Amino acid sequence: MLDLSNKNILITGGTGSLGKQLTKTILKKWPNVKRLVIFSRDEQKQFQMNQEFSDSQFPAIRYFIGDVRDYARLVRAFEGIDYVIHTAAMKHVHIAEYNPMECVKTNVLGAENVINAALATNIQNIVALSTDKAAAPINLYGATKLCSDKLFVAANNIKGTRNIKFSVVRYGNVMGSNGSVIPFFLSKRKDGVLPITDPTMTRFNISLQEGVDMVLHALETAWGGEIFVPKIPSYKILDVAKAIGPNCEHKVVGIRPGEKVHEEMITSSDSFSTYDLGKYFSIIPQVPNWDTEAYKKHFNAKAVPIGFQFNSGQNTEWVGVEELRKLIKEHVDPDFSV
Repeated sequence: MLDLSNKNILITGGTGSLGKQLTKTILKKWPNVKRLVIFSRDEQKQFQMNQEFSDSQFPAIRYFIGDVRDYARLVRAFEGIDYVIHTAAMKHVHIAEYNPMECVKTNVLGAENVINAALATNIQNIVALSTDKAAAPINLYGATKLCSDKLFVAANNIKGTRNIKFSVVRYGNVMGSNGSVIPFFLSKRKDGVLPITDPTMTRFNISLQEGVDMVLHALETAWGGEIFVPKIPSYKILDVAKAIGPNCEHKVVGIRPGEKVHEEMITSSDSFSTYDLGKYFSIIPQVPNWDTEAYKKHFNAKAVPIGFQFNSGQNTEWVGVEELRKLIKEHVDPDFSV
């Protein structure tokens, strides 16, 4: 059973949507956490987050300005830390397409810095966040996150005698996160027009808390090198538009650069090393540094069929209009109504 009491935890990109939900959850479940370091480069966001989670009310919290591009700063921040949750990333697809090297510096070189800083200190366990866009990527953001995933999986091969585990969690669009479609539609519905990129578009859906629970699951259960994927439903973009603005005009504006119509989290090529763990799938390393048969027995893991894919357009579970409205009210805007 995962117990973070008296542990030292650091969250890179800790002022983001998931970082804040992780902070809220950790402080609630483990009020005796020893130290919780919020590592990010935006001082304004840290100032704002401190209004909600003040270091006077929560003495375990530390606000640490730094950038994952800065290796020396990471090493300093990692001193005395037990667990690292790596959420920092440049994530907006169209911005990454326009500023490619900035995306590479943060998502790839930053990931390498995080790994090397973890190896240089006494980190015990590190979980990195991935994205559905890392599976069969067609945009730079997805390609950089696939590269990051590969770096974190392979880091287990160079840890030597260090007692450290690197793992990855990969999931779809987080409901209500910064820059996601639901807050965008909520802000646009007052205009009476909702921009639709493609009428056939689908996306996976996961709540912030489900994302947090998955990170904690990886911290608790990872053997090192797994990419965990949740079994989550999909929604149709038109259903989101109907749920938020049933009387709004739908204006088709076309797909943005690097955008997919449907998202994948497990490709058919991944199926050879993917196992069903019950609530989650696990894509294990092709050459793990532990015994695969022992892993399968321990988790009662079942190999998925060869050629299996987990695709938002071919999903077996869907969220419809009415359920979307309930979820928006629960997870995004308590005052939401139509």
